[in-house]
Amino acid sequence: MATTLKLQNSDGVKVYSVAGGKIIPSWLSESKKKQLRKDEEYRKRIELIQDFEFPSACQRIKITPDGQYIFATGYHAPRVRVYDLSQLSMKFERYLDAEIVDFQILSDDYAKAVFLCADRTLHFHAKFGAYYQVRVPRFGRDLAYSKTSAELLVSGSAPEVYRLDLAEGRFMSPLQTRSQAVNACGIAPAHGLFACAGDDGGLECFDLRQRESLGWMNAAAAAGVSGQELTSLRFDDNGLQMAVGTSGGVVAVFDLRSSKPLITKDHMYDSAIVDIKFQTDPFGSGQRHVVSSDRHIIKIWDADTGEAHTNIEPGESAGEINDVALWPDSGLLMAACDSARIQAYFVPSLGPAPTWCNFLENLTEEMEENTNVSMYDDYRFVTKSELEKLGLSNLVGTKMLRAYMHGFFLDNRLYNKAKAISDPFAYETYRKKKIEEKLEDERRSRIGERRKLPKVNAATAAKLILESESKGAKKLEVNLLDDNRFSAMFQDPEFAIDFQSEDYRQLHPNTDPAKDKRLLAEHFDELDDDDGDDGDERDDDDASESEQDAAEDGFDGVNVPAATARPKMYVAKDAKSAKAFKQGASLESERTMSLAERAKRAGAPSRRLVGGDKEVSFTPRTFAEKKKKRGGGGKPSRGRKRR
Repeated sequence: MATTLKLQNSDGVKVYSVAGGKIIPSWLSESKKKQLRKDEEYRKRIELIQDFEFPSACQRIKITPDGQYIFATGYHAPRVRVYDLSQLSMKFERYLDAEIVDFQILSDDYAKAVFLCADRTLHFHAKFGAYYQVRVPRFGRDLAYSKTSAELLVSGSAPEVYRLDLAEGRFMSPLQTRSQAVNACGIAPAHGLFACAGDDGGLECFDLRQRESLGWMNAAAAAGVSGQELTSLRFDDNGLQMAVGTSGGVVAVFDLRSSKPLITKDHMYDSAIVDIKFQTDPFGSGQRHVVSSDRHIIKIWDADTGEAHTNIEPGESAGEINDVALWPDSGLLMAACDSARIQAYFVPSLGPAPTWCNFLENLTEEMEENTNVSMYDDYRFVTKSELEKLGLSNLVGTKMLRAYMHGFFLDNRLYNKAKAISDPFAYETYRKKKIEEKLEDERRSRIGERRKLPKVNAATAAKLILESESKGAKKLEVNLLDDNRFSAMFQDPEFAIDFQSEDYRQLHPNTDPAKDKRLLAEHFDELDDDDGDDGDERDDDDASESEQDAAEDGFDGVNVPAATARPKMYVAKDAKSAKAFKQGASLESERTMSLAERAKRAGAPSRRLVGGDKEVSFTPRTFAEKKKKRGGGGKPSRGRKRR
């Protein structure tokens, strides 16, 4: 492990990463390695365990029962590495013929171990090396070991769980399960109960002494995710509770005495749960935590209440999570990911540091905040097609190129020179592109961008666009039209808003569906069609006959089908009514007012004359509008009312 790194989570829990820092390529030249001595970050690094990494990625990681050794497996090529914690270095490394699916440590130290491989073989290893191998009938997915009966149980793509008696050295009769395949299995450390997690969501328990099923239940349906597979399970230290994980990212904690889950936790990533661990507070408070992980995140939460303690995300550079190892009675976690380095995190609130690395507690306060970066700064990864474009395909096989996966690592200086030679006008093209982008941004700032309304919820989309483009409106923090999380709202007809439904009226009680009809009748007059011809008369006859038939069937004129109803034409009463209709306002109260009330409301000037007469001056609205359009003068007309 390299430079330590401190992370501060949003919930205030401190998480320290002790696997950050630069990754040094193994093929780096000696001169480059000597230059690293001048690198301040490299000189201040902390190597918790030497060579705690794999050339490609790590699959599984486990801790021996005595807490002195760490087993880790990787691939490309398939191998197992054992680390001695007393020396903080790798003890030995062994290669296997096939990819390792799972393994179990059979002794307290590294003396005995068994590995389940992808070619249906079980490889037994001792201190001196490979000891024996045997083949199982079906492809295995998980391993479990019973210390009391010395039985090795293999679950996989079959309804049977194969039992291998290590004391007698032979296979016993398998356990018959109700599931077509078993994804995971486990044994309770307190009483030895054996549990199987099926691909149909079923959870089944066995007593290995009787080799009979004690009970079966649909755990996925009980957790509210019927139809999902069970991908992991774990018993707690007391043996009374068990946690299962589903293929949809849901973790459910069950009591063995009840068929209903005590706590259900959703990871919200829709990714299969790969590992579950129970952790009891070593400080003596009795609080228990569940450490569950999927491919993206490690969640630590309270086993009794489900309240989140903290979350750990390895990041994009670390890749997906394959397995998690939690140090007993400690706050140290190790994650096997799809990256060369094995990730390690220290959570002080979860427990103290292990005795073999107790110096972490003194160093956590001095750790600098930084991000995980990959240290191939002087090299660039290029594919074979890119090499041909650069004209460097003749360098394949030389020291100038380092083969890696589906491409090569090339020195940055050589890449820049080859790029300049192969495309000498690249900078000019880049410069023109940037100028066009700036001009386009300026045009958009001057001219409003026209957006096409979606077919679903077009009215809602238009309202959102008007709110975002209005000058006085506050800028929306989240634009629903551009957010991928809400894209289905404007694409899927299932999300269409029905403004006439009863549910919509209950959610919007202030809306009046009859308001538009009242405003239409107030501000508009129905236009009669007196110029109809014989064809229209025939249409009227047909329509009247249809209405008569509908009346006989028990329908009124409103419910006549639209195909037989004739469209109605309306004309606005005046310009004022048309303007009020656009604003959604009613003029009924204004029309019932007297002339004196209207003049008082409009603020028209008035004066009294001799003999009790009164004069009121006002400017007609139509005259003022015409005057404004012409831009000319003109004296306002005067009206006189005598009484």
